Amino acid sequence: MTDPSSPTPPPVVKPSGTAQQPGTAQQPGTAQQPGNPPVSPKTPEAANPTAASAAGNKPRNLADVLREFAEYQQKMRDELGKVIVGQTETIEQLLAAIFTRGHCLLEGVPGLAKTLMVSTLADILDVNFKRVQFTPDLMPSDITGTQVLEETETGRRSFRFVEGPIFTNILLADEINRTPPKTQAALLEAMQERQVSVGRETHTLPDPFFTIATQNPVEQEGTYPLPEAQLDRFMFNIKIDYPTADEEERILTATTRGESPTVNKVLSARAILTCQKLVASIAAGPLVIRYASRLVRATRPSDLSAPEYVRELVDWGAGPRAGQNLIAGAKAIAAMNGRFNVEPGDIHRVALPVLRHRIATNFQAQAEGMDTDAIIRRLLEDVEIPEPPKMAKETPRK
Repeated sequence: MTDPSSPTPPPVVKPSGTAQQPGTAQQPGTAQQPGNPPVSPKTPEAANPTAASAAGNKPRNLADVLREFAEYQQKMRDELGKVIVGQTETIEQLLAAIFTRGHCLLEGVPGLAKTLMVSTLADILDVNFKRVQFTPDLMPSDITGTQVLEETETGRRSFRFVEGPIFTNILLADEINRTPPKTQAALLEAMQERQVSVGRETHTLPDPFFTIATQNPVEQEGTYPLPEAQLDRFMFNIKIDYPTADEEERILTATTRGESPTVNKVLSARAILTCQKLVASIAAGPLVIRYASRLVRATRPSDLSAPEYVRELVDWGAGPRAGQNLIAGAKAIAAMNGRFNVEPGDIHRVALPVLRHRIATNFQAQAEGMDTDAIIRRLLEDVEIPEPPKMAKETPRK
């Protein structure tokens, strides 16, 4: 989608009626080859993104496409709701990351359906999904792949690259903080450059590619904290909290019936790429850009615009990548609500997951019980939203 004025509608995958059970890997022989997004042959829009527009013999306007986009993302929420109870904000942030090529880090105590949520998300998307259980003995080659020595019938020997599980569309890095830093670093190049270098060769990952990692923030024994360089590569740090009393009763009712809900596929890999182009075309005006910049700069204790409490409680703040993710996430929120442009309220909706893992507090903050979320909420109240310039009044003619 190169022309925002006449974008093509996102192709969809029609409900299949059968879906892979959450938490299980795809069967051998059914997964798509890396680099070739799976597209349903029964769906004309999936085979040809312009088919819908051509069939109507008239270009689609942005309002119609945004309306369809909002409907599809609502269908995704509905399908996720068959398995996941509550977690509305978490699902919204996950979808925003999907539509903006972002990676997510999910934090929550055991039993809050982090892994189930990701596997169900993969079920409703017609994409390849792989899960890696991060353990202390996991090696980088177990993720990226390795070179194996083969001998042909003529006796000639050569190396062949065997792809690792990272060659997929959605990679679930389960309990990522249980593996040593050397193995964690294997994801750095993949998350930023969307490629993997093994030996002297560089291999491109399939498009789209998302890393969704989970970790338990409570248990510290046998874990390795993620380095700041890797944390910064996650667009969102999503904290999953306990369900409400009503939600917990619904969970108990649904999970003790002995029934496994079936979800339907909503979007193909090609559709996701089309949606990403649509979201990128959403307008973010100069005032919104300025507000995002002010908010990010206010997190840095060395910046002149930083409030006094930031200088006292923060060791270092967010970098420019945080501002980029604020704008990208706000665009996704605007598009999911059927709007053409970003508003300051959209920045507020994504500020916590974008900034919380990019701000390092000091011992004074810990002593006062001020965590990063409390500082961000205070900044959202204190940082002034730029006002549009006032129009000059016309001088009445005599």
